[in-house]
Amino acid sequence: MKTAIVTGATRGIGRGIATELAKRGYGLTVTARNTADLESLCASLRSSGAPEIRYSAADLADRDAAVAVVAEHERGFGSLNALVLSGGVGTAGPIGELPARRFDKTFAVNVASAMAITQAALPMLRLGAGHDPAHGSRVIALASITGVYAEPNLAAYGAAKAALISLMETLNAEESAHGVMGTAIAPAFVQTDMSAWTTDVIPADSMIRVADIVAVVRMLLELGPTASIPKIVIGRSGTNGYQA
Repeated sequence: MKTAIVTGATRGIGRGIATELAKRGYGLTVTARNTADLESLCASLRSSGAPEIRYSAADLADRDAAVAVVAEHERGFGSLNALVLSGGVGTAGPIGELPARRFDKTFAVNVASAMAITQAALPMLRLGAGHDPAHGSRVIALASITGVYAEPNLAAYGAAKAALISLMETLNAEESAHGVMGTAIAPAFVQTDMSAWTTDVIPADSMIRVADIVAVVRMLLELGPTASIPKIVIGRSGTNGYQA
C-alpha cells in the first residue's frame, strides 16, 4: 500500500489532493488545526476509498506539533511515498506597514514547518522510494506564483513562497538521485476560501480550479524516478502569466 501525508488537508487544495489520494488507494495521514474538521474529513476519505487513515491536529507554527504529524505516520505506516505540503497562511500589506508578528507567522507556517516536516520525513521517503523503484517518492509543496513574480502588497507571502520553492529545488538537487523528488507548484489565485478576499477585484470564476492543481499532483505521482520537475508555475488564463 502506498502512503502519503497531507498538511492543510481539511480545506481547499489540500482537501482536493487528499481526496484524490484516497481514490487512488493511498493510506493517509492528514493534519489541520481543528480536530472536528479532521474527523469529518477522515469519514469522507474512507468513503472515497482510503484503506487506512490517521490524523493529527497541529498548528504548523508549532515546530514540535508539525514534526509530531510525521511521527504519527511512522507509527501507522513506517514508510512514505508522497509528502504534500499544502498547509499555509496568507497575509497582505505593504512592506512599510507590515507588522513583524505577521511576517514571522507567515514564515513559521509556510517555510519553517515545511523544513521541519521534510527533515523528519526524509528517512521514510527514502524507504518509500526503495519500495517503489518504478516511481520513487515525491515531496510536493504548494507555493505561489508570488514567489516567482513580485505582487504589490504580498511581500511577506511572496518571500515565504519563494523560500519554499528554493527548499523544494534544493531537496530535488540533493535527494532525486536517491529516488526522492521535490516539486513546488506555484499557481496564481486558486478558487478557494483563502482567495475569497480578492474576489471583488478578481472574479472567482476566473481563478484556477482546485481540480486543475489536483491534476498536476496526479501527473507528478505517475512520473518515473528519472523525471524531476523542481518547479511548476501555473498562471490564470486571460492574464500575462506573470501575476497572481
